[in-house]
Amino acid sequence: MANERLKDESVIKHWYDTDDEPITIVEGDDATVYDDEGTAYLDFLSQLYCCNAGHSNEQITAAITKQAERIPYVSSAKHNDTRSRLATDLAEIAPGSLSDVYFAISGSEANETAIQIARTVQDAPTVLTRWQSYHGGTYGAGGLTGDPGTRKTLERRAATTGVGKFLPPLPDAFDAETPEELAEQAANHVEFVLRNEDPDSVAAIVTEPIGGTSGAYPAPPGYFERLREICDKYDVLLVSDEVITGFGRCGEWFGIQTEDVQPDLITFAKGVTSAYAPLAGVIADAWIGEEIRSGSYDLGQTFAGHPISCAAAEAAIEVYRDGLIEQGSQVAPYLESRLRDLEERFDVIDTVRGRGLLWSVVFADPKTNEPFVHPWVDGNANNPVADVRSEAQERGTLFGSGRPDTQVIVAPPLCVTRSEIDEAVNALEAAMTAVFGINE
Repeated sequence: MANERLKDESVIKHWYDTDDEPITIVEGDDATVYDDEGTAYLDFLSQLYCCNAGHSNEQITAAITKQAERIPYVSSAKHNDTRSRLATDLAEIAPGSLSDVYFAISGSEANETAIQIARTVQDAPTVLTRWQSYHGGTYGAGGLTGDPGTRKTLERRAATTGVGKFLPPLPDAFDAETPEELAEQAANHVEFVLRNEDPDSVAAIVTEPIGGTSGAYPAPPGYFERLREICDKYDVLLVSDEVITGFGRCGEWFGIQTEDVQPDLITFAKGVTSAYAPLAGVIADAWIGEEIRSGSYDLGQTFAGHPISCAAAEAAIEVYRDGLIEQGSQVAPYLESRLRDLEERFDVIDTVRGRGLLWSVVFADPKTNEPFVHPWVDGNANNPVADVRSEAQERGTLFGSGRPDTQVIVAPPLCVTRSEIDEAVNALEAAMTAVFGINE
């Protein structure tokens, strides 16, 4: 009885849902995890889009052990050799002149830190983010988030402030006939919102370079170049939220490097340690670092830049350097081809979109071209997309849910193999057939 209570009642899981009974995961090996009954599952969401190096990298676990034996904790107000080496590593892999690192603990806290830094150096209160975005679940990061499920949950008791919203560069949001027109219309819309907010009051624009749980959507060609021009024109900082898209997930060290622009700040978390230990932070342009150092910044967190986490990150970066990012990039086109094959053959798939090893399979009713169920509109209706994920799990593959939950997110570890991709996509196809009763 005590063990049953420990399992079922003592832990309040995150994203709690009374109708959902999650599996209990107890072991992992590369792209596979095992539950407490010994059942194997291909992990095609990398748990929370974070176990980029898989679940059994001995180089990372050895680094954690070595650091713990030497000194497990050093105050975040002090210097530490492991922490300093990691900051140097991050400066080396960051694009352009981004070189100064402020550590945090989680992606939510990294994004909150980025907007605090932006407001400080710009002496301006407002931040602009996209509708249909996700930047975290704490109050500050939740205010940045465009997903109403997160934002409204936080704001039931206290409002978040200082954030304006603009539309994402998605075809459904604009009347464009080509990707180039979409890029122009979406960027012009951002400028319109910025001008109406009073540019002098806007500190930064925060955006995911490729949508994360908001749907793995990349921007149309030219959008980010135009966004950079707008930021420069109005003296607004561009912040790239790389919590999901960083560390090889989209084929480069950072997702923004798949676009021809340089941001002023990058936020990171998740893949920096391959989730072997919690770590996050902000990488700032050199002039921003100097601006912060020239005054006082009386904020901090006890566990920010924890030495054990920094050791894990040092090792993970070395693993990525030694070929894992390249390995993921080589297998990514095969994953895309398998998903696009499904898109061609099954009319319940509205679109497939993504980059690298971050993809979304978006579902819609072929009779109406509308979602079967839009959970932001009708949260009580049975959602067949959720049923697809459940059926896939029964067939041994774990996929992610998107925001909104009209899609299945596909994001395996970078160490995934072609045969594992075949097995997972076959499971997704079988799950679709079981739920929708479809034929090719």
